[in-house]
Amino acid sequence: MADLTELEQASLTEIPHPSLPEGSSLYGDTKVFPDYKAEDGETYFTLVHGIAHESSVSFVAILQATRALRKGFESAIYFYGPGSLNCLATRGFPTTGNSAFPGEHNINNSLKTFIAEGGKVFCCRFGLSLHGAREEDLMEGVIPTHPLDVQDALIHYARKGAIINSTYMF
Repeated sequence: MADLTELEQASLTEIPHPSLPEGSSLYGDTKVFPDYKAEDGETYFTLVHGIAHESSVSFVAILQATRALRKGFESAIYFYGPGSLNCLATRGFPTTGNSAFPGEHNINNSLKTFIAEGGKVFCCRFGLSLHGAREEDLMEGVIPTHPLDVQDALIHYARKGAIINSTYMF
């Protein structure tokens, strides 16, 4: 341990920490609402307008869509605007596929799982173009879409009676 001044040592020891041992419960685990499962033909549709790694919004939206899929919902995610960057297979440093930091490929890995389990992923071509990304940079299984499809996809899923989760980050 580094040499500490008297005041540094006093500050360090006046409140013991960690105050709870690892594994201590901080919160209860009572689930208030029923664990709903999809009824026949129900759909869950997620819109994502959030930049990969700039917030947890995009990642959490993917996790929620995956959970809905596992509950039996037909589940689809539509990435548009800066959200389109979430669908790139070219993420990595110094080469694609290498993680420059832990979790760099969380989104990629979660999308691969979502697609493999039967979810649909749409990505707006215009959103890609705004950020210099190319269609051929998309992950395998991601369906490229026309810019006018954003609104029509929303109408399509609303008419199906989908539960719609719309995330937005500017």
